[in-house]
Amino acid sequence: MMELYREILENILKQQKIEVSFPELTIDAAEIINLECYKALSQIKDVIYDDTLEDRECFQKIEEIICILESHGIWGSARHDFI
Repeated sequence: MMELYREILENILKQQKIEVSFPELTIDAAEIINLECYKALSQIKDVIYDDTLEDRECFQKIEEIICILESHGIWGSARHDFI
């Protein structure tokens, strides 16, 4: 029942003009993206350079990298549902 309600509401709202404002935001979109990318790359670098893991643990490194990317809203591949 709620699914139908949501679909109807979405359809009506899609036809409306949207204005979004963030009056207290002090940086622009490019700066936000750059900061998030830097944080994600820094975390990925930490995973890759973790010398405490054996080569056979490469799968875990890749899994951790995918999780980092997803935590930043990046990638989200459906192929990640293998665990």
